[in-house]
Amino acid sequence: MYHSVDDCTDDPYNVTVTPDRLREQLRWLRSRGLRGVSVAELLDARSQGADRGLVGLTFDDGYGDFVENALPLLRHYECSATVFVLSGRLGGENAWDEEGPRKPLLTAQGIRQAAAAGMEIGSHGLMHVDLTRLDEEALHAEIRRSKAQLEEITGRTVHGFCYPYGHVDAATAQAVRRAGYRYGCAISPGPLTSVYAMPRVFVGQRDTFWRLELKRRVHRVRRRAWRIGEDAR
Repeated sequence: MYHSVDDCTDDPYNVTVTPDRLREQLRWLRSRGLRGVSVAELLDARSQGADRGLVGLTFDDGYGDFVENALPLLRHYECSATVFVLSGRLGGENAWDEEGPRKPLLTAQGIRQAAAAGMEIGSHGLMHVDLTRLDEEALHAEIRRSKAQLEEITGRTVHGFCYPYGHVDAATAQAVRRAGYRYGCAISPGPLTSVYAMPRVFVGQRDTFWRLELKRRVHRVRRRAWRIGEDAR
């Protein structure tokens, strides 16, 4: 789980990695015989028993620096990724972060550029709000409207949803399923873990080779095993 790829000297929320650090991390993956792929590709491979050596890479929030800084590195290392974008803030900034620098978000053109380069585009909702606190109408807008808007921009079906802040409950996961998404990404969903609340490992600037290896091993131990066919509960 990545976010922004840029200078991180002013990064109070620890959501930024430098391009040099990302380069090192991708090199580490490839040196271990692993390849970063989008979540959709990972699920396709897993359903066929062919996911050995694949690691799902995600970039939350749809920062504008993805196209300039992350995309060239991903292509260099023959990796792909899923970019979760906020369709209600296209060309805007990360206004939900009260502290820290303002970061520009992807425009519609940037989203199309990423998609054309082989990246999967997923929804992060409209405005980056805690979905578990919304009424039914607002939840419907965040989940369904964002999907429709992104499909109009890319001309492709949007399969994935990512819960802002990683916050998900059973009702929210069910709403994502009912909206026609194929999967949903969380962080540490605990008992809700399923294809509609998939756990992920945070990756940041401090994650050097040994920390990545430790996180990889701990993830296997701490995350509940689940099957592709499991539904949201």
